[in-house]
Amino acid sequence: MTPDLNDLASEWRHARKLHPLYSALAKEFVIDLPMCQDLETGMDAPPQESVELARQWLAEVDKRIQVYQLRQFLQTSALATDEALQDLLRHHLYKDGRSDSDRDKIDFLLVQYFSLCAPSRLQDADVDLNYVAQVLEPVLGSVELTPPDWISPLEDYVREAESCQKLNDLLTSHVLEKGRKLKTSAGDNYFLPVAMVAFARFSFLMRRVFFRLMHQDLNGILDGLRELERRGVETLDCRRAQFSAEEPIARLRMICQSWKVMFHAEYSSGQPLRMLVDLRAAVDNAVSKNSAEPAPRARAAAAGVDSGSSSSAEFEVSAPSADWNADASPDPSAPPDDGNA
Repeated sequence: MTPDLNDLASEWRHARKLHPLYSALAKEFVIDLPMCQDLETGMDAPPQESVELARQWLAEVDKRIQVYQLRQFLQTSALATDEALQDLLRHHLYKDGRSDSDRDKIDFLLVQYFSLCAPSRLQDADVDLNYVAQVLEPVLGSVELTPPDWISPLEDYVREAESCQKLNDLLTSHVLEKGRKLKTSAGDNYFLPVAMVAFARFSFLMRRVFFRLMHQDLNGILDGLRELERRGVETLDCRRAQFSAEEPIARLRMICQSWKVMFHAEYSSGQPLRMLVDLRAAVDNAVSKNSAEPAPRARAAAAGVDSGSSSSAEFEVSAPSADWNADASPDPSAPPDDGNA
């Protein structure tokens, strides 16, 4: 059958919109993409052969671009407008034979689109399925909000995460891992519109929990460092946080300030986040020890050294490393898993 000319024209317009996005992403991550001459020149009315070549080009590019690259690019690039996110979502939603990578990209794109469109002062209590479905309607259409039973654990995971007081609580709860497992076990059922709405809500709320706890931990570290300095402490034993046994407090303060910027842009950085959790434990331990000791012993106590003993009392935080992104994509600065918060 001869393809409908209107369909070909629509497909070509869609490919032309995605081409600059993918090209910019490839440049940022130094990804070697194949050439598509007609897309490069931007011709308005190409023959059917050009449309088919553009289709092949997009398929090849999708294989080469990883989820974490798409996520990092769209969280930091000025090209990540709501229109661009809609184009990317339609591209992946309407593909035939969607892969696990397509699912993870859709999962991230939905929560990123919702985050971009939702008002900044939106209360967590207002983020129900109905509201999320309304915001996502431009890409998902009208959604029948009768969730199947297998989605119900997400609500329990949200409550569990919201009860966490520190990042370490979130890590040891394994809530994000549970959400990831539920998503991957859903198979094709994930693509039910109500399921995509539910997972977008889950990921959005997990982002909020993460940032709340991250800021609390960073502020707790900075408050603790100020208290230690007030008591004359100059260095801290931070070996378990992958720093030195006598890490200058001034340097730790600078590191915390840089983490605020890094985690704001990318919140799946597993290893730096593990360091943050361990550093919070080190500072809390030192503050607690110093509050019970005379000031002259402050430096030795903060270093984890008993004046009557040569042994070192390092702080201990027992928990496995984890991917802190609810969508669970890999990150170049750490070894999280391979999916798409």
